[in-house]
Amino acid sequence: MKKLIMSCFLIAAVSFCKAQETAEFKKVTYPTGYTEQLNVVYAKVGDWEGKMDLYLAPQEKGPSPIVINIHGGGFNKGSKESQTGFNTFFKNGYSVANIAYRLVQVAPAPAAVQDVRCALIYLIKNAKSLNIDPNRIVIMGGSAGGHLALMGGLLGNDTKFDNNCPGVKDVKVAAIIDKYGITHVGNWKSRSATWWLGERSNDQAFIQSVSPLYQVKKNSPPVFIVHGDADPVVPYQQSVDLKNKLDEMGVKNKFMTVPGGEHGKFPADKNSEVNKAIIDFLKELGIHK
Repeated sequence: MKKLIMSCFLIAAVSFCKAQETAEFKKVTYPTGYTEQLNVVYAKVGDWEGKMDLYLAPQEKGPSPIVINIHGGGFNKGSKESQTGFNTFFKNGYSVANIAYRLVQVAPAPAAVQDVRCALIYLIKNAKSLNIDPNRIVIMGGSAGGHLALMGGLLGNDTKFDNNCPGVKDVKVAAIIDKYGITHVGNWKSRSATWWLGERSNDQAFIQSVSPLYQVKKNSPPVFIVHGDADPVVPYQQSVDLKNKLDEMGVKNKFMTVPGGEHGKFPADKNSEVNKAIIDFLKELGIHK
């Protein structure tokens, strides 16, 4: 049965990859004065290249804050090219790094976490040449991307997943934006979780090591959480548990519930409220004026 399930996953994966090749995505639009650097290689693992698209704020305004954006897709689908909604950040002077990472078809857990950490470390190492402020890095994602944003930021100076990109002593982010992310992989009853964990799907110590809930510390960065309470994909309780853990450890956070909200499917007016709340949260932290 297990082999049959894996075979079905692989057939679906091949079909998805073919669809990805022919899919057309909107180009990211940005204000006058911004510049773009597309498909910048931030890491290499074997034959795989980790790439990011950079949208950089005008240099004359000095080093800018930056948002690292991580797409979702259950660790088995999605692409950076599908992500285009950065206008709220551009309007507030942020640069954006929109990243790709290894899906499970390429490598199972913890590969995606390793890649996110490498992207973060790349930006810290190259902050000066990219004209970004390493003390004002925000990491953000939705669903599986929310999980990866949490892992990337909450790990801090824990280097256990940094073996592909060593060399930075102080790895930190100024804030994490978690949109309906998975916080405890073991409690996420999904075939995607089983596939991503692979041969370690029953290894409780490993599962905890890749679950954001277990990375929260007293000195963790501030976290903004948003989740619809009718989410059929990632249970709302996952965010409730994270909120409780952050409160227990005294970590600054804001939890925004979207009543009746499904998995990232919020009404337009609620999406506007969420975007405003995120910007207000970051402004309150002093990340932008």
